[in-house]
Amino acid sequence: MTVYTLNLRVFWPLVVCVLTAFLLLNHSLRLGPDQGSDGCPNRTLGLFSLIKFILAFALCYFLIRYCSSETGRTKRRVPETTEGPARASSSRKELLEDYYERQVRLSPHVLGHSKAHVAKIVSELVRAGRAEIPPESSLGLRGDFVQIGSAYEEHKVGHPDCFDILVPLRLPRGLKLEPRSCAGEKGGPPLCSLETPRKSEWTRRHKAFTEAFLSSAEAGSVCRLTPAPVVRWFYPTVQRCLSAVRYPFEQRCSLGLSLSEDRILLRLTPRSDYVCCHISMGVRLIPAVPLGDGVFLVPAARGSQQEDLWTVYFPRQEQRLLSWLKGRVPPGSCHLKCLQIVKAVRDLSGQALDCRGGAEWRAVLSSYFLKMAWLRLLLSTPPEAWEEHRLLERIEDLLRGLRESLQQRFLGHLFLGCDTGLLPDFLALPKPFKDTTSANLLASFNPASLDMVCARLAYSWTHLHRLIRLGCPHRDSVGRGVRCKHMDTE
Repeated sequence: MTVYTLNLRVFWPLVVCVLTAFLLLNHSLRLGPDQGSDGCPNRTLGLFSLIKFILAFALCYFLIRYCSSETGRTKRRVPETTEGPARASSSRKELLEDYYERQVRLSPHVLGHSKAHVAKIVSELVRAGRAEIPPESSLGLRGDFVQIGSAYEEHKVGHPDCFDILVPLRLPRGLKLEPRSCAGEKGGPPLCSLETPRKSEWTRRHKAFTEAFLSSAEAGSVCRLTPAPVVRWFYPTVQRCLSAVRYPFEQRCSLGLSLSEDRILLRLTPRSDYVCCHISMGVRLIPAVPLGDGVFLVPAARGSQQEDLWTVYFPRQEQRLLSWLKGRVPPGSCHLKCLQIVKAVRDLSGQALDCRGGAEWRAVLSSYFLKMAWLRLLLSTPPEAWEEHRLLERIEDLLRGLRESLQQRFLGHLFLGCDTGLLPDFLALPKPFKDTTSANLLASFNPASLDMVCARLAYSWTHLHRLIRLGCPHRDSVGRGVRCKHMDTE
């Protein structure tokens, strides 16, 4: 049944006009023209009476309009307060969906072609440097590679222009490396050192390798493999392999190799009209020591207190976990979109910071740290909670969890002693890492930096409209002229 409501803004002015017309007509008919002393009509008195009537009705009109507007405000106040959060939530979701389509979402076609192009070049490169027999006095490439990072885990943001690849190494025969946990009192990222079991026996047999790559421990009983000489060996080795395989690819793109702050970067600059090659790509090649069961050790980032430390990576376990989670959540779920949007908001908010603040912001909210918090949220919530229409709720849950971790100064590594009960049983870790102590990823940051990031994170979500409006311009359809983040760090 249709319900009609009275529009007070039209009703009261209409009533006033009708009454005014009736009164004026009645006044002119009943009184007629006033007569003066000389028998002529007194038009001054008639005009004065008309002005009085107009002023009276104007006063009544404004009084009625004021009362009706106050009544309308009081009636509308309750619905506005109840519908306000719902409208704000709907507006924010529409804003995020629009921003995701314009700036965040990757083209599956371009991503697939870019990954295939990178894989073809890297496979030829590592095959050219493959050592059939493990060297006795140096290192060698094993001949394969492991794709890691957001581009291969389907949560890359913006453009498929950056790729991270582990290049496994071969070590001399008889070198048995024993990982030593280095979490220590400060905690921090999982770090290890690689030691020879018996110094006197092995080092005499491999004197050249010991002098080139090993360093003596403080106790003097063992030697440790040091990342710095490994990186110095790895760069010219890859350069020679690239020179051997460069020619077949130069018609599509030019290839270049650079070393900056222990980062070996393979540059792919487009030359042809092939649409996917119009994206300038950077491939970070990371030398890795395999430990078995899909675990690798890579050179630790600069800033470590000891020079013989390696960072432990679990790429196989992470990929198997992501594949299992993908089959667990509903079809068309929002779990990948949730992480992509949070990473995009992080990048937007970091643009307004100075160099020091931006460096701290990116370090605390690194993609790896965000992925750890996101995986923990995925494992601790039911699968139906990740349906598409619940995207905004999951983003707020992830941001809330990040702020709580920053306030508590603790973000645990998912595979090393923190909430291991959340992981499925089929994820097996090597024995040295099964019973390790909890690794706090935030332990190496000072409290002031964590407080700054926490406050900035809350501000970014509150002022999301402003950040998106003042952020990067619209990207083009094929990504011409895009620069890789690895190149920008040089």
